[in-house]
Amino acid sequence: MRLVVMMAAGLAAVSAIIIGMLLVSTIPTERYSLDVDAMKDEQSLFVNARVVLTNNGKLPLTNLSIDYGPTTEVIARIDPGQKISLSPPAGSSLNNVRVSANEGIDITKDYRKPIKLPGMIGS
Repeated sequence: MRLVVMMAAGLAAVSAIIIGMLLVSTIPTERYSLDVDAMKDEQSLFVNARVVLTNNGKLPLTNLSIDYGPTTEVIARIDPGQKISLSPPAGSSLNNVRVSANEGIDITKDYRKPIKLPGMIGS
């Protein structure tokens, strides 16, 4: 009986440590940080594209400029933890996207293509 109680207590302690480590790893450490995910999925009749911006920093980002190539979009503010999904306008090159912000952020990302598996729609 004691062995079972000790094992349960040990398992609870290990679980608490793992959960604590996971929570600490999600706390932003940088003041300003932005993740840019640009994806294009080429189908036989059309191309589905999106750009997802995620503020991973501790502070808001302001006056974000999203340069799709021939056109530019401006977003006034993204708060910490906020995620915004954008659709590139018609006529965009879909080669890369450049995102800059007042806080010194300047990121250029190539569009990635999702992995196509046999038997999936669009493969």
